[in-house]
Amino acid sequence: MNKKVAIIMGSTSDLPVMQDAIDILKELEIDIEVDVVSAHRTPEKMFEFGNTAHENGIAVIIAGAGGAAHLPGMVASLSPLPVIGVPVKSSNSIDGWDSILSILQMPGGVPVATVALNGAKNAGILAAQIIGATQEDVRARIINYKETLKEKVTKAAAQMRENV
Repeated sequence: MNKKVAIIMGSTSDLPVMQDAIDILKELEIDIEVDVVSAHRTPEKMFEFGNTAHENGIAVIIAGAGGAAHLPGMVASLSPLPVIGVPVKSSNSIDGWDSILSILQMPGGVPVATVALNGAKNAGILAAQIIGATQEDVRARIINYKETLKEKVTKAAAQMRENV
């Protein structure tokens, strides 16, 4: 059975940011499940998701949230799975710092890996790397992806040197 990454967010307004995680995981051919799970507006759904994700083929959870950003930490408190938090700069945000600190400053025993503000692409790559630690086919795709990054930088540097 292929391992899946769950991408959850507190609101549909987070989707433009979280789309980067969806896109990179699709590119890396990782199965995904995407949903809105609000810690504040649908707490029962959040509890159900957090308590059962590991029973539903999920290997890693990416949780994006803005403002108070309780979703990643609350899900991490419920689930035995690794949780990657994506702080989202929302319309009611204090320049994104509220989200960053809410996700970053977790108490001992409830870890949440935290990426940069609006850093959903890196969250997707990290989730793939976690799965790739035990799935050789995924690891091979990550190695290939990183090689293409290197090739892009090398090509861009050569073009820059020609134009200077």
